[in-house]
Amino acid sequence: MSGIDHSRLPGARPEFADQFLPDKLGIEITDWTPDRLIGTMPVKGNLQPYGLLHGGANAVLAETLGSVAATLNAPEGKLAVGLELSCTHHRAARTGLVTGVCIPLHLGRTTSTFEIVITNDEGKRTCTARLTCVTVNKAPGD
Repeated sequence: MSGIDHSRLPGARPEFADQFLPDKLGIEITDWTPDRLIGTMPVKGNLQPYGLLHGGANAVLAETLGSVAATLNAPEGKLAVGLELSCTHHRAARTGLVTGVCIPLHLGRTTSTFEIVITNDEGKRTCTARLTCVTVNKAPGD
């Protein structure tokens, strides 16, 4: 498994740890604060048939970072789940790591919106994503 510490994910349910999609894509969160999350993902293993990073992998990286940031900013007893995600793919990534930097654009009582900028090893922007999350109550016992 990759480097996401499931015990640090607010509201994460340990019984699903072996089914965590970001682990399968090799996503690691390297910096965790409510104001900024940074994560990386290898290009290798996440390609589409033409040898380029799959756009869906970018979406998983973006939604992972944004959802964790939203939950870190959610009121006590709440979780955040994705409501809408858009990704604009600017250039292809073929090798190395991509890095996503997630910052809040709006932190409201019931919704939050984040911008996630994904860059390649040379620091060139490969994707810009925007994620809006909605806060929901944690299930009883969580």
